[in-house]
Amino acid sequence: MGLAIEKAKQGILLGQTPFGACIVKDNQVIACEHNTVWGNTDITAHAEINAIRIACKVLEKIDLSDCIIYSTCEPCPMCFSACHWARISRIIYGASIEDAEGFGFNELKIKTNDMKKAGTSNIEIEKGFMKEETLELFKEWAQSPAKKPY
Repeated sequence: MGLAIEKAKQGILLGQTPFGACIVKDNQVIACEHNTVWGNTDITAHAEINAIRIACKVLEKIDLSDCIIYSTCEPCPMCFSACHWARISRIIYGASIEDAEGFGFNELKIKTNDMKKAGTSNIEIEKGFMKEETLELFKEWAQSPAKKPY
């Protein structure tokens, strides 16, 4: 998670939103990315999506069932679905959807556990990991001179 947080901080300095994600396989980092929605003018360029795209290329496969994703924030429905379709075995996240919403993000109020249950997904979910550190990202972003209005 520390690497995902550092990657999110890099994104904030570039005017991006405060999200980072890191994919790990066998204790080796495969991909670590930040959100690039503003930089790419691509609303789907969330940190988790960016990391999944890189991990699939690096591993030359779309089945990431032997991987774990660390995300600085609870995945949105799009990102959770991508994790499910990639068969990622475990999602570990820090801040919640409600935390992001509290900083002005346009979040769908659909919890990962609800998506898991409704979709009968096998993904293990660990919430609140390093939550205080991930909440600091939102505060840093809110005060950043590079911040764009969301």
